[in-house]
Amino acid sequence: EYEVFVVDNDSKDGSAEMVRQEFPDVFLIANDFNAGFAKANNQAIRLAQGRYVLLLNPDMQVLPGALQGMVKFMDEARNAKVGIAGCHLVSPSPGLRPPSPAGRGEGFVTVPHVRRFPKLLDQLAIMLKVPHFFPRVLDSYMMKDFDYEKEARVDSIRGSFFMIRREILNKIGMLDEGFFIWFEEVDFCKRAVAAGYEVAYTPIAKAVDYVGQSFKQVKFYPKQKMFTRSMVYYFKKHAPWWQYRLLLALRPVALAVAWLGDKVRILKK
Repeated sequence: EYEVFVVDNDSKDGSAEMVRQEFPDVFLIANDFNAGFAKANNQAIRLAQGRYVLLLNPDMQVLPGALQGMVKFMDEARNAKVGIAGCHLVSPSPGLRPPSPAGRGEGFVTVPHVRRFPKLLDQLAIMLKVPHFFPRVLDSYMMKDFDYEKEARVDSIRGSFFMIRREILNKIGMLDEGFFIWFEEVDFCKRAVAAGYEVAYTPIAKAVDYVGQSFKQVKFYPKQKMFTRSMVYYFKKHAPWWQYRLLLALRPVALAVAWLGDKVRILKK
């Protein structure tokens, strides 16, 4: 009824061997290099045979009933045009008891992850760190007023729990491997909507997102280098040429700020 794929991007902590020994029924793809998010997921997508494909980050905990709930949601006739769907993501609050396997417990807070499609002004603000001084500048882009208790059609959802209808892969293709990480799911949603499909959020299912565990190991400058590269590439694909050129021209400024940030952190230590 289902397949499980694990793509290991050349981890050095024995993860691939653990999967081989403890989960022999899992299809393991062990890369000898870090292929990035899009390319690694595509490796599994090419082999997957299900009518739905769920992309799941390694720091996610799928709660009981979530997969069944999502399949039921996608199977409903009223959702025939939904090509991509995401669920209610929650995360433990710092210092409080984490959620139980059933999804209950203290510190059980919603992870805001529904976004509008990126526009030049909000991405410029992010690149130049304006929200550090004026946090509300991104309220519209980040949909601060979104009600996570209600189902809705949206622009894009977080790639950490990203369910795709098989037919949409056949129609628009897989993730764009021009993105190493970040913006690939936004790009996929953008292409899906352009092809006449819908992106849906539903609270019918729940999963715990232990947000950013892998990236905690990466310094600020390398993260900004990857993030801004993906941002510029997204605008090259989907925006007027001058917007792409403006972001490209300002990217060195953002990277210089990130480099200085890492140096300040080192000095503080």
